[in-house]
Formats: sequence, C-alpha cells, structure tokens
Amino acid sequence: MEMINERRRTVASHGAELAVFEYGPEPGPEVPTLLLVHGYPDDHRVFLPAIRELARTHHVVAYDTRNAGASAVIGFPRDFTLKTLVDDTLAVLAAVGATDIHLVGHDWGSIQGWAAVQDRRAAGLIGRYTSISGPDLRHFARWVRSRYARPRAWPQLAGQLARSWYIAAFLVPQLPEAAWRLFLTKRYERTAKRDVGDDPIRGLALYRANFFSAANWPAGGRVTMPVHVVVPLKDQFLGPALVEGLETWVDDVTVTRVDGGHWWPVTRPAEFAALLRQPQTTP
Repeated sequence: MEMINERRRTVASHGAELAVFEYGPEPGPEVPTLLLVHGYPDDHRVFLPAIRELARTHHVVAYDTRNAGASAVIGFPRDFTLKTLVDDTLAVLAAVGATDIHLVGHDWGSIQGWAAVQDRRAAGLIGRYTSISGPDLRHFARWVRSRYARPRAWPQLAGQLARSWYIAAFLVPQLPEAAWRLFLTKRYERTAKRDVGDDPIRGLALYRANFFSAANWPAGGRVTMPVHVVVPLKDQFLGPALVEGLETWVDDVTVTRVDGGHWWPVTRPAEFAALLRQPQTTP
C-alpha cells in the first residue's frame, strides 16, 4: 500500500483540541486545497484510501471532529451543538491558512458542512462544497413537513422515517452506549473493515445536542457557491428524494447519483477521488 506523508497539528476551538492532518503538497496557485470532514461513527481515517489518491495532486486537510479519534473535548460544559461544529470547521481553515477551499463532507461531516457554507464567515474561505449522505437539518425538517401535508407523499415520508429509526434510538439515555459496548462496535468493525474504537459512544453527543431543539442550529440562509450533492442510490439511511427542493435555496446545485451505499467514499475511493478532481463548472 502506498505510503503518504502526514503532517499533524492541534487546533484549539471552544474547549476542544482538534487533531488536524495534512497531506500532499503545500497549497498554492496550482495546488488546490480539499478539506474532508468525516461523519459518525468514524474519524479522519475513513478518508485515507481516497487521500492516497488525492494527495498526488491536492493539498488535502482532514481532521477528527470534536471528541472523535485523536481530538478531545476538555472541561465542562461540553458543547457539541451544530453552531460549535461550524466554529470548529472555520477554526481549522484559519489554522491551515488556505482560501477558496473545496469543502467535502460525509454523513455528519456533510450536515455541518451545509451549516458552514451558510455562514457569512465562510465567504472567501470556502469556494465550493461537496455533500455526501448528510442533509442540511433545516432542509430535512422542511422536507418532512412538506410530505406530511400531502397525503400522496406519505409513502415517501414513511420510507425516510423508517430509514431514520436509529436517530430515535440514539436519543435514549444509556441504552445505545450499552449496545455499542456489548456487540455493535465489533459488528460494525467487521462489516466496515476498520477500527472505530470508542468513537461510536463518544459521537452519540452529536445526536443528543442537535435533535432535541433547532435552537442549537445556526441561522440558515441562501447558498451561492457551487454545491455538488452526491446521492448513493443504495444508502440505507437516506432516500434519494431528499434532494428535492434544494434548488429553492441553493443557487448552483448539481446532483450526481452513484451506485453505492452510505459509505460509498470508502468502498469506492478511486471513484470518490475522481469525482473530487472534476473541474468546477458553471451552469
């Protein structure tokens, strides 16, 4: 397996010490920067197969989100709200010093990526965004309400709610932690073929901090930068219909459907890397 040079730093943000990893050449006029943000229950290592491809031509940055992997949250109160996750992303960008970067998010990394590109502070820092298997939470809420109001759309709504059953399970106190400790972690690692340690237990705070109240979400807004939404057609958690309505608040959106499941960036790293190398196009 090809070895890649890894450079590591620690970035402080709102009571967290974020482990940030850089690969490939230093950023420059001919070397674009990618920032990869992982989801649950992973850390930055989920992207390593694709990074081996991308680091030949790109300055690649990845970090362990707060309380995942080598990152840690210090002291109390511990803050896992979406607002703070966006601050973390912007803190990493400031530390790296790159501008006009291509932000890429998967799963929870995509959820916080949507919030980041709606933040006014992202102007000039983030030039384009690729979202994979993680909806904007406000869009998801609007999508559910619109289907609930239309009886003909109830089967579609029921299908998505059935896919999202795990969210309610994760909000139950103590039970998810016990399940991960007793059998889920080993089962997940056998299926995923990667070690996740205690990331599944640590990451439950993401759900509990953000699904009880929308007050913990940043303010929404229009997105004017180019956005590429990748929809794995075999995603067991998110239905392809969730992209409907994005065009009402995202000015420049492209949707690509791929033959894969929720962890398509891991199972098809070469295809994932090739997609990220595609030049930016204008409609």
